Amino acid sequence: MNKQELISAMSAKSELTKEQSGAALEAFIDSVTDSLKAGDEVRLLGFGNFVVSRREAKMGRNPQTGQQVEIKAANVARFKVGKGLKDKINS
Repeated sequence: MNKQELISAMSAKSELTKEQSGAALEAFIDSVTDSLKAGDEVRLLGFGNFVVSRREAKMGRNPQTGQQVEIKAANVARFKVGKGLKDKINS
C-alpha cells in the first residue's frame, strides 16, 4: 500500500474526504517526526512504538570495489510492533 492508497482507505473507513484524510495523515507524520527529532518516543497502545536508536560509526565495504568505507554514526528511527497489532496479523 502506498501513501495515496492509504489516504483512500482512510477516507473510505471514516467520514472524511480524501483531502481531509491526506491532511490528517500529513499531520500524523509531522507530529511523529517532530517527537522523534526531539528524542521522544511515540507510543500507540495496541499498535506499536516509534523510537530513535543511535547507530554508531563503523567500517563497511563498497560491494563493487571491495574498498573499505567509513559509515558515519547516525540516529535512526525504529518501529517496535505492539502486541495488539502482532496478534491481529497472526490470527
